[in-house]
Amino acid sequence: MKRCIVLGKPNVGKTLLALALADYVKAKDVEITFQDPGGAGYSRKYPMDIAIRELVGTLPHQTKCLQSLSLEFRVGKGKKTVELVDTTGLIDEIHDDPLTRKAMAQTLSAIRGAQIIIHVIDAHLFSRADGLSDPREGDLDMQLAAFAGPRGGYCIVANKMDLPGAKRGLARIRRLFTGYKVLPVSAATREGLKEVRRHVLR
Repeated sequence: MKRCIVLGKPNVGKTLLALALADYVKAKDVEITFQDPGGAGYSRKYPMDIAIRELVGTLPHQTKCLQSLSLEFRVGKGKKTVELVDTTGLIDEIHDDPLTRKAMAQTLSAIRGAQIIIHVIDAHLFSRADGLSDPREGDLDMQLAAFAGPRGGYCIVANKMDLPGAKRGLARIRRLFTGYKVLPVSAATREGLKEVRRHVLR
């Protein structure tokens, strides 16, 4: 079974994207396995609406560990199962909370075991990032692309395309991340999920 990891900065829509993709493939319930950085884990089954209500939020680092779910895709006359892994948001700075630091380290370690990598960027926010100059080479998104991009199976999801300014942000992302596949998506409205599904099944 292939492993697909969803990563990016906090509050870019990683968890909602994972759940939206599960909803897109007609999963009424989702069983999520939570694996904390110390190795302990447990599973819980959610109705889709409850999962979105409890796991998606506006606070940074609401996702505190790896959250995995198995998605079954119909492919021709058969089926294909992919493990989709939601992760803790990554930041440039050293976080004050030691548990969050461990969770971010767990995210980086998980990249090595993934065959498919979805790097989520907030297109709405990207359109407002100073508006004049490009991010420095050291910007976290640039670092993630440089680290994960050459591994194969990598793509950028320009999320929140339903919000004002997102088209401008998308153009900026495509200009800065030349050479990488960039998919415009709105996890909130389900726009672009067909292309995400196609990438996951590559």
